[in-house]
Amino acid sequence: MSPSADALPMTSAQQFTNKTVLISGASVAGPALAYWLHRYGFSVTVVEQAPALREGGYKVDIRGVAMEVVERMGLLPRIREASTAMRGGAWVDESGKALATLGPDLIGLRSPGDDEVLRGDLARILFDATKSGVEYRFGDSITEARRHPDGVEVHFQHAAPRIFDLVIGADGMHSTVRRTVFGPEEQFARHTGMAACVITVPNDLGLDHWELVHPTPGKVVQLYSTESSAAKAQFIFPVPAELPDRRDRAAQQRLVAAAFAGGGWETANLLRAMPQSPDFYFDTVSQIHLDHWSSGRVALVGDAAYCPSPLSGQGTSMALVGAYLLAGELLAAAGDHTVAFPNYQARLREYVELNLSLGWSNATRMVATGNRAIRMQTTMLKLLRYLPWRGLALRPIIKPLAQAANAIELPEYEVPARS
Repeated sequence: MSPSADALPMTSAQQFTNKTVLISGASVAGPALAYWLHRYGFSVTVVEQAPALREGGYKVDIRGVAMEVVERMGLLPRIREASTAMRGGAWVDESGKALATLGPDLIGLRSPGDDEVLRGDLARILFDATKSGVEYRFGDSITEARRHPDGVEVHFQHAAPRIFDLVIGADGMHSTVRRTVFGPEEQFARHTGMAACVITVPNDLGLDHWELVHPTPGKVVQLYSTESSAAKAQFIFPVPAELPDRRDRAAQQRLVAAAFAGGGWETANLLRAMPQSPDFYFDTVSQIHLDHWSSGRVALVGDAAYCPSPLSGQGTSMALVGAYLLAGELLAAAGDHTVAFPNYQARLREYVELNLSLGWSNATRMVATGNRAIRMQTTMLKLLRYLPWRGLALRPIIKPLAQAANAIELPEYEVPARS
């Protein structure tokens, strides 16, 4: 991408050497923001509730302008190296018979230049790029943030209180910072009515960069592998009336097992492997909507501010783009949050709204509600493989994704010279 008309003049890093920023969350948005803030001369601390970097997880897409962000970070070679490189997949019936075989273009629905990696691999790449210049505090979390005119007094679960110039919540859909400063999650969450669970299981089927999808009315089981020894299983199903506590892993596993009890294909085997999964994930398929992403010296980025849902395919890209713009606007405003935070929201709002709308549509249409709908989907996918004009047939699906992924022009924020 050629330099934007918004390119900024070179700025001395000296003015930021005493500007302290606390970021809550060490998944994607947090380390990405830490990368840019450190590069611009801010003093950055990242606090993460988990005792260590979370390296497991599911596949995530990096699309459109988010790939430009990765390239500007100098991390594109590592992203390409970590690519899942999926060869394709198949929809299967309860006996394992392939109903439709899909190529990589149908599995990923990505445009040329986009990529897909495991969430844990991306977290590791971002952590490695920042660990030498950023203070990371694992196994701790924010309990209180007292806002003052000249700083934020932060209290932690374990560490002694500290005062920071700015605090950024990059701690996901269930953000502690958002709850502490902006209000309870119920004010901002919008639920699709579905839930998702992802686990790591042995690769007993010997999948080689291959994905299998087993749909039943209202539910889906997916199994894929990007390595020889392990696979990922994903369960998507309707949310029950009552959900267990987010910290009660055993209760969540019982809920998933009950939802898929008696399921065909490999479902029973996958459920039996669930208690041994090292990176069990369960959550509702929900979005986060806020009118304002900042309050005083506190701001939000990524899923904490604008989660498009775990099934949208856009959350990771939005986190990378949001982190780039938030840090860049702080640089452009010489660290003045009263200017930077509103500008960050103004630049990003249209891009976010488009992706939230698309994310809702994708998440709510992902699961067929009846056998007739499943047959129609399967027939369409089977035919697409043989159509000579497949590209034209896929365009109505891929074009909205590509438009949303590129619905913003990234300004050029000049990296300040260091003395």
